Amino acid sequence: MKIVCLDLEGVLVPEIWIAFADAVKIPVLRRTTRDEPDYDKLMNFRLDILDKNKLKLPDIQEVIGKLDPLEGAANFVEELRKRSELIILSDTFTQFAKPLMAKLGYPTLFCNSLTVLADGTVTGYKLRQKDGKMHAVKAFKSLNLDVFAAGDSFNDLKMIREADAGCLFRAPESIRESEKDIPCVDAYTALLEHIDAFLNRDPL
Repeated sequence: MKIVCLDLEGVLVPEIWIAFADAVKIPVLRRTTRDEPDYDKLMNFRLDILDKNKLKLPDIQEVIGKLDPLEGAANFVEELRKRSELIILSDTFTQFAKPLMAKLGYPTLFCNSLTVLADGTVTGYKLRQKDGKMHAVKAFKSLNLDVFAAGDSFNDLKMIREADAGCLFRAPESIRESEKDIPCVDAYTALLEHIDAFLNRDPL
């Protein structure tokens, strides 16, 4: 059996922190895993900005509620799920994801969680597992599943390299240049072609 694992933000939905940064007019919050390989460093930076600006979870959720999937993403997911089981492996948080999952038809999602006080103050975060995307792919492979993986950021590279096949999707130039051995596509039609080639090949 073969399955497909995809990143969420930048692949199927907008980057949540970028949308929030623009909404609250704090440009430094636009920094994402496309820019910073160290996830803990990035999240601690974000939490510090939230604290200094007295921003809370409901402020972020209000922005998320107005977001839609990227153009063509919902149709792509619909077509993909006719062909294969789909698992979304993301470093987003359960408190962020629900409205976006609804707009994508509720694919299976593995992600992290925030620690939040009763008043909505975000105090920290809990990783499902360090390098959780890569370990999820390893776990699927241990069940004799063949895995295709795609993403756009530094935190997707280990997942893609662990998978039986995969590619980058709309990755920034810095990642394309440093990871030239990983193919990169920029359209859902091209991504679906890569997935179809994987699904139709003989099992490893």
